[in-house]
Amino acid sequence: MRKSITKLFAGAIVVLTLASCAVSAPLMVTDNTRGDKVGKSSYTTIFGIPLGLHLETGVIAAAKNGGITKVATVDQTVYGGLFKATVTTVVTGE
Repeated sequence: MRKSITKLFAGAIVVLTLASCAVSAPLMVTDNTRGDKVGKSSYTTIFGIPLGLHLETGVIAAAKNGGITKVATVDQTVYGGLFKATVTTVVTGE
């Protein structure tokens, strides 16, 4: 009985460790034309603590990375796991 409980507990830990989730949401839409340019910026956290001291992320950084001067749409995706999460901002425009 004790062995089966230990195996069940170990299996639950493995499943929780490997389980992850991804959520995407539109943050903003403007009247500007969509354009062909796409810019991305992202950052990773472990236990909610961002990796890096001076992270340049968000809409402005994504637009700068894509060479975008007129933003059309902004989407954000969060990939979350048990210990680690990655937030990616995607900007489209001209």
